[in-house]
Amino acid sequence: MKIANLFTANDMTQGTPWKTIARFAFPMLIGNFAQQLYNTVDAVVVGRSHWGYTALASVGTALPILNLLLALFIGIATGAGILVAQYYGAKDRERLEKTIGSCIFLCFVATVVIMTVGPLLTGPMLRAVNTLPELYEASHNYLSVFFIGIAGFMFYNIFAGIMRGLGDSFSALLFLIICATLNVIGDLLLVEKLGVMGVAIATVASQIISAILCFLKLRRMKDVFTLKLEYIKPQKEFIRNIIRLGVPSGITQAIMSASMMFVQALINSFGDAMFVAANIMVMRVDGYAMLPNFSFGQAMGTFAGQNVGAGRLDRLKTGTRQGTAMTVITSLILVPLIILAGPYLMDLFAPGNTELINLAMGMLYILAFGYIAVGVTQSLQGVIRGAGDTMTPMWITILNTVFLRIPLAYGLVALAKHLGANVIMQERMIFVSLLVIWVNGAIVSTIVYFKGRWRKKIQDAPQLQSRRLP
Repeated sequence: MKIANLFTANDMTQGTPWKTIARFAFPMLIGNFAQQLYNTVDAVVVGRSHWGYTALASVGTALPILNLLLALFIGIATGAGILVAQYYGAKDRERLEKTIGSCIFLCFVATVVIMTVGPLLTGPMLRAVNTLPELYEASHNYLSVFFIGIAGFMFYNIFAGIMRGLGDSFSALLFLIICATLNVIGDLLLVEKLGVMGVAIATVASQIISAILCFLKLRRMKDVFTLKLEYIKPQKEFIRNIIRLGVPSGITQAIMSASMMFVQALINSFGDAMFVAANIMVMRVDGYAMLPNFSFGQAMGTFAGQNVGAGRLDRLKTGTRQGTAMTVITSLILVPLIILAGPYLMDLFAPGNTELINLAMGMLYILAFGYIAVGVTQSLQGVIRGAGDTMTPMWITILNTVFLRIPLAYGLVALAKHLGANVIMQERMIFVSLLVIWVNGAIVSTIVYFKGRWRKKIQDAPQLQSRRLP
């Protein structure tokens, strides 16, 4: 029974805040680890195949474009998760059911749009980021396959987001592990024959299967809600609320992705496929250091959403303090381990290529101290989003990426070149700019949280308007 209870909705409005946050966050931490692991396996399998590091660089070139085109949908999923958490916390079953139905409808519309638009924009966007000629065809093939099978990605993420909003992180973990396992098997079977296209096919197939499993799980949660066919339609009130909460998050993701494309163009401008591959290796290892940050950030969002819906605003201050402390402590333990293991992890991608490994490790060392700052940012912004204010994190992202990251990256590279620095030092300036915006994001998020204007923007909880906010 205890094991079965792990795979049910989790009420985060009761009990000691740090315990409820940890109970939700650690399965997500394991799940995000599984996600990162199969991303790493993608890279390792490709890098160690006869296609070499140019195939690895091709996948890395495609990812910023993919993230940009999926940004709006990620926003929809975020808005859906916030509303699901709030209505579940408020124990409003009818509105919960209508919200979930509206989420599924919006997901279907978004799938059709991206399947149509994605293939048309793939070529122009690859050219816009100055994709190296030797990488263009493989990157184009990867994106084309992914967009054809995008339905699996879309529905898997929206269903997993609904489960997380309900506090069920164990089911999301289970299906993610299944997805990762299937993806690894597909990689091993297809990559030698099909190269980067084989990686894309394996990813798409595994996500479709996982989406089906998530749907079957949601249909069985009848003690919490019933998945009614008549609710899977455009319902003005709920779609408006999802868009109101989700679009700012979608814009945030789009801005981050656009920033990555500008930076990718700068990386490509060096004309060095080895540097492009090193960047991908760093990002893969970097993903492990980010695990506690994203896991606790999502947990804080669900915690805030459920407690706002239940009118338990008294728990927000304590939960935020405890959750942020857990994030920082976990990062302090995990990051040194990853730095120490970095050379061995890098060797998995390009065995024996000392030059490539040293290039990647030099960049990873620059980022090391920034992970704690990102943990603070993710925790505080998770609370702000969960409370219904998705605009504030959007403005912080615009400040950091548009007005700071891009000019700083290009400016530092130009300065290093002007001062006669060698090429490696010029390349490292790109990672220095990333460290700067991480630290700045933590500072700004902390100021915004304590200033407290976000508390006035709590959405969809009219019963709270007469309550004194903490």
